[in-house]
Parts: sequence; structure tokens; C-alpha cells
Amino acid sequence: MPSPSFAHLTDRALIRVGGADAEHFLQNLVTADIDALGENGATAAALLTPQGKILFDFLVYRTRDGYLLDVPVAAAPDLLKRLTFYRLRAKVDLELLDDGTGVFAVWNAAEKNAEAEINATDPRVAALGTRLAGPVAELSESLGGENAGTSAYHAHRIRLGVPEGLRDYEYSDIFPHDADLDQLGGVSFAKGCYVGQEVVSRVHHRGTARKRFVQVESSAPLPEKGTDISLDGKSVGVLGSSAASDGKFIGLALVRLDKVARAKDNGSPLKCGNADIEVRLPDWAGFTWPEPDAAQ
Repeated sequence: MPSPSFAHLTDRALIRVGGADAEHFLQNLVTADIDALGENGATAAALLTPQGKILFDFLVYRTRDGYLLDVPVAAAPDLLKRLTFYRLRAKVDLELLDDGTGVFAVWNAAEKNAEAEINATDPRVAALGTRLAGPVAELSESLGGENAGTSAYHAHRIRLGVPEGLRDYEYSDIFPHDADLDQLGGVSFAKGCYVGQEVVSRVHHRGTARKRFVQVESSAPLPEKGTDISLDGKSVGVLGSSAASDGKFIGLALVRLDKVARAKDNGSPLKCGNADIEVRLPDWAGFTWPEPDAAQ
């Protein structure tokens, strides 16, 4: 069994959402079903544009007195401003926590941590491990051992095929289905309205999601984020984040499922820059490659 690993995710920040109206406030804004979260519950979620594109993606943790949003540190100030804009007269307290409180990921280990305010199995894919949030100094000491760092964590995430905003795609560019957020527990199709809900619901019920994040692998180094995935010189997708893993190079890519399915069916080679690549669906995927006649 692989050795336990942990990383202090210095690329993540926490926003505390409290107050009497906190649950109702988030429920009416974000894609996930906040009402369904019990104490210590966790979910992936996003705040969308009115046109249904991802404006921010984050994890939501239920605490004893409200919620914590686990968000990319680069996006945290803008998310706080956007939440403040939507707050209006609601009884909601919003606070961006300083870097004395942080987010840790622990994988290949099952123990809970007494120093953490949040001990949650990652709600997207359980194999990602446990997500901890709390005082950085105390958590670092209690975890012991060597901090593997954010690069090791993201290599672990890429191996499992889980995309993240800013790492794999830019905000306001893609829809939740493109980012597999519907597959990763971040979109409720049963709750009431939220910002952008009509577009997301239409895509879901019509089954019209043509683009998805999938996994890519190569024996050669993969190029930088944003490089085209090409078939016969034509773009069929774009590369997100990538990493070296066990002597190979792995990455995530947003691709047109129909065009890649046709290439796989015909045995046509796919490339990313100068690297020949293999493309596969994540193990957790509930979607499949389109049938050949649907890929015409």
C-alpha cells in the first residue's frame, strides 16, 4: 500500500460564511445542494455567470456555525467581493481568513486529525483523500513527517482525473458539464433555482454536453497548459494541467468527445504539441465515448 502523504495547499484560501441567513444565501447562489449538507458535510460547488459558465469553483464545508469555502487563493478576494455583492440585506457574515488558517490534503491515510476544524473526505473522488482545514502551525506539527507540497498533491489529483479551476481552465470560459462538475457531486438537479441554473439544467436534461475533461498520457513531456490536442492538424481539445508520474507524463484535457471517439475508433493518432498521446476517461466517469454513428 502506498505510504501516507500530506500537503499544505498554499494555493488555497478559506472564506468563512456565517450568520442567520448563511444557508439560504448559499443555497440560492451556488450549484450544489447546501441544504443537504449535515454537520461536517462537504461538497464541490461553483458560482456561475447568469449565462451558466463557471465564475468560481470551490469546496464547501459545513461547520458548527456556518460554512467554509475552500477556493484558489488567486480567486479568493474576487469571490469575496462577488458574495458581498449578492449579500444585499441578508444576515450573512463574510470573511477571508488569513494564511494562519489553511487547507491540507492527506492521501493514502485514514486517520482523523484532532487539530483540524474540518476533517472531510474529499467530496469529489474519495481516493483524493481527506481535506483538512484549520490552524497551519498546529496541523503541520500534528501531521508530522514531510510536507509533500502542492506539486505532489496536484500530480495525485491529475492521476485521478479531477480538474480544477485556474489549474485546468480559466473562469468564465466553460460550463459545469465541461469541467465534469456534474460528475463530481458539484451540481444539484433537484434543488431550486440558482444563478445560471436554467442553462445547466437544459444541458443536463438534453444530454448535450459535447466537451468534457478527460485524462491524457504520453511517454514524452507534455507542453504547457493551453496547448491544443490535435487530430490531423486540427484542434479537438486543449490541455490543462500536467505532471510527471511513474516514468510517464500525465495530464487533463478538455476535448470534444465525438471527435476523439472517432479518432479512437479509426486508430488515428492524437497529439499535444509534439507529444503523441493516449486519451482515456477517468475511472469515476459516468459518461462514455459517443457511439461511432453519433460521432459523425
